[in-house]
Amino acid sequence: MKIYTGRGDDGMTDLRDMSRVAKTSPRIEAYGTVDEANALIGTVRPTGYDDVDGWLETVQNHLHVVQADFATPDPDENDPVVRADHVDTLEGWIDDASADLEPLESFILPGGGESGAALHHARAVVRRAERRAVALAADEPVNESAITYLNRLSDALFVFGRLVNARDGESEDNPTY
Repeated sequence: MKIYTGRGDDGMTDLRDMSRVAKTSPRIEAYGTVDEANALIGTVRPTGYDDVDGWLETVQNHLHVVQADFATPDPDENDPVVRADHVDTLEGWIDDASADLEPLESFILPGGGESGAALHHARAVVRRAERRAVALAADEPVNESAITYLNRLSDALFVFGRLVNARDGESEDNPTY
């Protein structure tokens, strides 16, 4: 497969169905931001914790499905799409990770150790991806499960960041007002 084609030199790109859209279209913004989040999650692994690393690897694969979902305006039965069970998987991991944490009683400042801080950063990028997806959905049909997945993923990354920080002995700081 050739990496460069020159087809994007005019500011246009192909969707999965080979239709051409501007690189500034809401659809490209949505799946491009998902790609950014995926790359950022890739910088976190390995955290040193097998359970978290396994969750993150699966998330990275799920995010490829989200990108394909957003890049396919009219999916057919063979196209990859986000399903409710993707969301259910995240919720199970959130519950598992939360069981090992002290209950949250107030807001915390994002940060901590290297992996924990990177997970908080990834959470913020996923929130942006979700906003881009919601903007896309305001104008075009979008799989609602993909938007729900991004919402739940930001929650999961928050909890994973807390978990890694707790395991690393990093304190959680509260904002001052």
